[in-house]
Amino acid sequence: MDSTPPAPRGLLRVLTCGSVDDGKSTLIGRMLHDAQQIMDDTFATLAKDSRKHGTTGDDTDLALLVDGLEAEREQGITIDVAYRFFTTPARSFILIDSPGHEQHTRNMATGASNSDLAIILVDARKGLLTQTRRHGAICSLLGIRHVVLAVNKFDLVGFDQAVFDRIVADWTGFAAELGFVSMQPIPVSARFGDNVTRLSANTPWYRGPSLLEHLERVQVEDAAGTLPFRFPVQWVNRPGQDFRGYTGTIASGRIAVGDAVVVAASGRQSRVARILGPDGDLPAAVHGQAITICLADELDIARGDMLAPVADRPEVADQFAAQLLWMDETAMLPGRQYLARLGHLWTTASVTAIKHRLDVTDLSQQPGRQLALNEIGLCNLSLASRAAFDPYAENRATGSLVLVDRDSHRTVAAGMIAFGLRRAANIAPEAVLVNKAARAALNQQKPAVLWFTGLSGSGKSTIAKLVEQALHRQGRHTYLLDGDNLRHGLNRDLGFTDADRVENIRRVGEVARLFVDAGMIVLCSFISPFRAERRMVRELVGPGEFIEIFVDTPLDECMRRDPKGLYEKARAGRIPNFTGLTSPYEPPEQPELRLLTADRSPDECAREVLDHWAD
Repeated sequence: MDSTPPAPRGLLRVLTCGSVDDGKSTLIGRMLHDAQQIMDDTFATLAKDSRKHGTTGDDTDLALLVDGLEAEREQGITIDVAYRFFTTPARSFILIDSPGHEQHTRNMATGASNSDLAIILVDARKGLLTQTRRHGAICSLLGIRHVVLAVNKFDLVGFDQAVFDRIVADWTGFAAELGFVSMQPIPVSARFGDNVTRLSANTPWYRGPSLLEHLERVQVEDAAGTLPFRFPVQWVNRPGQDFRGYTGTIASGRIAVGDAVVVAASGRQSRVARILGPDGDLPAAVHGQAITICLADELDIARGDMLAPVADRPEVADQFAAQLLWMDETAMLPGRQYLARLGHLWTTASVTAIKHRLDVTDLSQQPGRQLALNEIGLCNLSLASRAAFDPYAENRATGSLVLVDRDSHRTVAAGMIAFGLRRAANIAPEAVLVNKAARAALNQQKPAVLWFTGLSGSGKSTIAKLVEQALHRQGRHTYLLDGDNLRHGLNRDLGFTDADRVENIRRVGEVARLFVDAGMIVLCSFISPFRAERRMVRELVGPGEFIEIFVDTPLDECMRRDPKGLYEKARAGRIPNFTGLTSPYEPPEQPELRLLTADRSPDECAREVLDHWAD
């Protein structure tokens, strides 16, 4: 083996991942200990904590060095991502210890997004598990190109080479399509230090480097410095009339005073007049630097815009395909609106199609209509506004996004953009000669959506029909959209799964918007069980044009009425996904009108709607 000391290299960000209890925290602790990176007082505290929380008998439990949370120590698992910095004569490192438990996959993805190399641990007794394969797939999707397969707890299988060879063969067959540049398998015992910082006499048949030696020598590409200049604007800095600057951190590339730049989304061009750093003017700046750029011209630039070279621009589109890692217990439903963040741009987004789901056990592509927790899928997304981006494979900083639930504000997905859907750029709204205001004036009425929502049997269709009849007698131009009627035509291809219900209301909302644009009053009677979709319809029309009417009838009363016999069939198991019984209903939180129907007739409720409309 080459004994030449390695030449000093740059910072290496190393992620450890794998399944639960594979020994990730112990491996990091062992590496720091054997590389003499633990101070004496820290080690004394660690020995004391080991007697309270440790799982290694009389030995010091090195996992506690990175399992810093009390809950982690009590449960013996990693919950949060832990970061440890250390340096050797050859290299500096940031070690990122990620959780192995399936419910904390989001934390693992966070660590992977900023890592250069991944150490994927495998328990030698168990071999590759589903979570191990999932982590391998996520590492690949998030752009990690260098992997160490650390076959841990090798002391528990007697340092048997046959076990190592079998696990390496399984991994090599699985990872062949993941695009890793290097894959180094190493047999280790994190508890006792075999092959962690130096080669072990227990594995004389192993001819490769120790783990630390490999980390010191591996060559990783610093791609961000060679990529085109990308500057997502975080803040428009204008303290007075005489200064306007655009503040942010350079995502990639280099910029110098005098360089020509373009605002990617608008196409407006200018030149860099000044570059300001923390200590004043700079002639140039490179990726990773936080700066303020002043331009020679006053352009319309806002937070979320991106500056780029005129001759090497990012893609700009409002639709693209992306790999999504779903990280929420509530499944992703196509058509539902989420908040999307790309750089510093926030906009609404929805998944328009799931092209396929990734089976992490064999990397095969499977059909799917939704994504569940920890599933990965290639999806088409549509944004409410155009955004600048690069494919993730070309630029990790500008090709990533996150999706956020609009109600809970939880981060529900991480996304890696594959390519823009260019057909969207060929479609633009067609100007018309007669607009909504002109049609409404001809009809002599204010167009609106009267949206009746409630459980099956609540009486919403009956009330909606009475309201339309009364409006018609007043000479109003109306149209009634009813759930059952549309399912015989426009929506006849939809069932009653959550995904189908979302698509059902999305289509209804678009039809209702067209009726409002035609200057009409459209009455919509739909269970519409989810708040997200009702809000989506509200946002399709103008302020004051959506009136949510909650037909509030208790479930027991709806079941007593059961005008179509649906509850009886649902309780008998003949109707799956029935709202109120086996599928949820989310009542409106602030409807414009709430109708309590249990002790009132449909005529009384209809008059209340008409009175509200007259006001």
